[in-house]
Amino acid sequence: MRILLVLLLCLPGWINAEIYQWQDADGSKHFSDRPVADAKVVDIKPGYDFYRVKTVYDGDTVVLEDGRKIRFLGINTPEVQHRDKPADAGGDEAKRWLIDKLKNTKVRLEVSAEKTDKYGRTLAHLFTEKKQHINLELVAAGLAAVSIYPPNLLYVNELVKVQDQAELAKLGIWGRPEYAAIPVSRLTEDGHPGWTRLLGKVVNVRTTRKSVYLEFSDAFEARIERKWLALFPDVNSYLGKTVEVRGWLSKNKGHWSMLIRHPSAIKTSGVF
Repeated sequence: MRILLVLLLCLPGWINAEIYQWQDADGSKHFSDRPVADAKVVDIKPGYDFYRVKTVYDGDTVVLEDGRKIRFLGINTPEVQHRDKPADAGGDEAKRWLIDKLKNTKVRLEVSAEKTDKYGRTLAHLFTEKKQHINLELVAAGLAAVSIYPPNLLYVNELVKVQDQAELAKLGIWGRPEYAAIPVSRLTEDGHPGWTRLLGKVVNVRTTRKSVYLEFSDAFEARIERKWLALFPDVNSYLGKTVEVRGWLSKNKGHWSMLIRHPSAIKTSGVF
C-alpha cells in the first residue's frame, strides 16, 4: 500500500486531493483516495512547482508561462518607459538584470498573507532552481528599494538587512542623485514624482480615529494607519527627531502626505 501512496502523490491530479490512512487489525497501514471508517487524512506537503518566465515587464513584474502575472513582494524597482511616460532612473537597468538572471532557468513562488493585489496579479517571492532569491538579490544590488505592504511580512528582516548594506555602499539607486533624500523645506507645490525620500524634523504627532500623523511642516506630513501601529516603535519617539520617510506623495486638503505602511520606510538620522 505504500506503493499506492507514492503513485497517488506522483499523479498530477492528486496534488490537491486528500489521501486517507488507516491501520488494520494486524497493524498494517493502508492508504486510499477515498474515506474509510476510522481513517485519518494524511498531511501531505507537496514538492515545489517550477515555472518558466514568459515575459519580463520591468524589474519587479513578470508573466509566467501559464499566463499568471507576478508582482514581486516586498520590493519596488524604478519604472520603465510606459506609453508616453519616460523611464525612471535605474528602471531599464533593473529590467535588464532580471532578464539576464531568469535566462535559462525556472522559478518557484512563495506567497505571503495576501495572494493577489487589486489588479489581480499574484504577489510572490521568486526563487530560481539554484535557490537564488530574486527579490532579495534585486535589493542587495541596489536595483530595488524595500517596499512592505502589511500583512505581507515574509522575509522582511532579510530584505531590510541587504538594503542597509546596499545603501551604505551606495549601490544602484542609492548612488543616483535622482534618489537622494530631499529636505522637506524644499518640497514645492509640484511635489515630487514617483518613489521619493524626504528628510526633516518631526514637529508634532497628531492622532485621529484611523491614523497617526507625523507632522514635518504645514506642507507635509507622514501618515501611519492605526491598524499597523503594532509594527512600529512608539510613534512619539519620532517627535523632535530628524527622520527620513520613503514612499509616494499624495495631496490631501492642499498639502502633501505620504502613507507609511511599515517602519522600514522610516529612517532615523542615526542611519545616515
